[in-house]
Amino acid sequence: MDLDSEFVKIKAHYCRDMLITDLAATVTFVELCEEVRTMCSVAKQQPITLKWIDDEGDPCTISSQMELQEAIRIYNRTKRSGLQLHVFPSIPEKPGMPCPGEDSE
Repeated sequence: MDLDSEFVKIKAHYCRDMLITDLAATVTFVELCEEVRTMCSVAKQQPITLKWIDDEGDPCTISSQMELQEAIRIYNRTKRSGLQLHVFPSIPEKPGMPCPGEDSE
C-alpha cells in the first residue's frame, strides 16, 4: 500500500493557530473529534464544528463518518499538502449557516 494513502496530514486551524498531525486514513469520525479536541485543548463537553476546505475552496462540514470519508477521498485524489480543517468551538444556529466566529476568509 502507498504510504501517502495510509496517512492523512491534518492541518487544523483553530484560534489563529495551525496545528498539524498525521492520522491513519482509516480514522473514524469519533477518533478525529477526540484528536482535534486534544490538539486544540477543547473541553470534551464543548460542542465543536469541523469544516474542511474542498477542492473548489468551499467549506464543508464534517459531522459524520460518511462526510469524513468523502473528505479523505478527495484529499487523496487531489494530493494536497494536507486536509485543511477549521475547528470552531460552537455549532451553527441552523444547518447550512456559518458558525459563530466563521468568516469568508
